[in-house]
Amino acid sequence: MHTPAPIKVKKRPFLSAAFVRAMLAGHSALGLAFAALIYVVCLSGALAVFVQEFARWEQPDGPMVEATPAPEVIAAMLRAGYARAQAEGVAHDIYLSGPLRSPGRMQVHYDDHEKGIEGEWLADAQGQLAVPITAPWADFIGALHMQLHLPRTWGMYLVGLTGVALFSSLISGLLSHPRIFKDAFMLRRGGSLRLQEADLHNRLGVWGLPFHVVVSVTGALLGLSSLIVGVLALAAYDGDRGKAVAALFGPPPTNDSTPAPVPDIGAMILQVQASQPQAEFASAFVQHIGTAGQITQLGMHLPGRIAFSQAYRFGADGKMISAANAHEGRVGQWILTALQPLHFGWFAGIAGKLLYGALGLALAVVTHTGVTIWLARRRDKGRPAPGWEKTWAVVGWSQPLGIATTALAAVLAAGVPLIAVYLLTIAAAAGVAIVASDARATVRVLRLLSALVFVAAAGVHVAAWRTVAVDQMAWIVDVALVIAALVIAAPLLVRHRQVGLAEPTQAH
Repeated sequence: MHTPAPIKVKKRPFLSAAFVRAMLAGHSALGLAFAALIYVVCLSGALAVFVQEFARWEQPDGPMVEATPAPEVIAAMLRAGYARAQAEGVAHDIYLSGPLRSPGRMQVHYDDHEKGIEGEWLADAQGQLAVPITAPWADFIGALHMQLHLPRTWGMYLVGLTGVALFSSLISGLLSHPRIFKDAFMLRRGGSLRLQEADLHNRLGVWGLPFHVVVSVTGALLGLSSLIVGVLALAAYDGDRGKAVAALFGPPPTNDSTPAPVPDIGAMILQVQASQPQAEFASAFVQHIGTAGQITQLGMHLPGRIAFSQAYRFGADGKMISAANAHEGRVGQWILTALQPLHFGWFAGIAGKLLYGALGLALAVVTHTGVTIWLARRRDKGRPAPGWEKTWAVVGWSQPLGIATTALAAVLAAGVPLIAVYLLTIAAAAGVAIVASDARATVRVLRLLSALVFVAAAGVHVAAWRTVAVDQMAWIVDVALVIAALVIAAPLLVRHRQVGLAEPTQAH
C-alpha cells in the first residue's frame, strides 16, 4: 500500500478579496478627487526644496557669506537692520538668518504687520546691509507649494488637507495591492501601456514609501498647524489660544512700548555657547524690538539634531527666560522643531536636498500615472473619456510649462506679477488642448513648449548675469534648467511609446 500524499491546504490570504476590492475602490475615488491638488503640491514641493538655491540664482551678485560670522558681526547685523527699519517706520519685529539657515547668505527681514510693510536685505560678512533681497521666482515657488497662492490661512488649510488625502491614498494603495512588496522590482515593458504605467506607479510608490509617508504627514501637520493649536487651546486651555501658543513657543512679548536698548544678541550667543560650546548661530527673531516688552528668540544649531535650531528666549533685560534643554523630552516640542526640515529635507545638506527633490518628482509621477491608469482602463473597457484625457494632459503639463514661463518672466522683467503669468500659462495650455486632436498631441505640444522655455530662461539668465555674478549657484541652476529641458524633450525624439507622463491615456 502506498501512503496517500498529504493534501496541501491552501493558505488563506491575509487580506480578503472583498477587502482588497473595497480598498482599490476607495484608493481610486480618493486619488481622483484630490489628484490635481496632490500633483500640483507634490511637483511644487519637489522644487520648493531648492528655494534657497533659486533665490541665489535670481540674485547672484549678492554678498556671499559661507561660514557663520562671529557674535559681534551678528550683533552688528541686528543694529543695521534696526536702523533701516526705523528709517522706514517699520521697526516692530526683526528676523535674522545666518548661513546655516540660508546657505551662503546672511539675511535681515523686518516688518510691521499693523502697517502691512516689510523689508528684506542681504548683509555682508561684516554685518552691514548690502542690497535688498529680490527673489520673486523663489517666493512664487514657495507660495505655490505652501498655500497655492490663496489667502495664507485658507491656502495652508487646503494644502494640509491635501497632505491628509495623500497619506490616506498611500495607505489605501498599499492595502489594495497585497503583492506590492513581492513585485517591487517588476517592470513590464513592451506590452500594454496601462500595465507599464501601473508598474511604474506601483514601483515608485513602494520604493519611496518611507519618504512619501514622511512628507505627507509633515505636510498635513504644517498646513493644519494653526487649526491644531486652536484644538489644543480648546482641549487643554479652556479655549485660551494665547496660553496654548505660550506652552508651545514660550511667553510672548508684552505691550510695554517704553523705549529700551536693542538686544545685545552677541552676548546672548556667547551665553548659550558657554554651556553648549558646539552651538552655532542659525537665526534670531526679535519681537517688539526697541521696547521694554521685547522678546528675543535665538536659534542655535546643535550638531546631530534634525531641527534647524534649538530656541533660547531672552527678555528685554538680556536674561534667558527659557532654554532649549528645558524642552528636551517633550515630544510635541521635538515635532514642532523637526517638521519643516523633515518635510523639505533641509537637514542633510545638498545631498539630502537632491534626494528629496528626486523623490518629490517621483511622488508627482505616481500621482499623475494614477489618473492615466484609470483613464486607460476606461478606454480598454470601451468607455473612453477623451475630454478628461485632454483635461488631465493640461493638468500634468501646464505645470512644468508654468514653472518655466514664470522663471523666464522673473529674469526678463522685474516686478511682473508671476501669478498672472502662471494663470495665463495654464489658460494657454487649455487652449492647446482645445485645438489639439487628442490628449497625446496636447502632451507633445506642451512638452516641447516647456523644454524650449526652460532653455530660454537659462539662456536669458546667462546673458544677464555672465559678467557680474559672483555666486556659482547661478550657473548650477542654469545647467539644471537645461537638463530639465532635455529630460522633458527626450521622449519627443524617439518613436516608440513612452512610459509615465509622456503618453497619458492612449492604451489599446
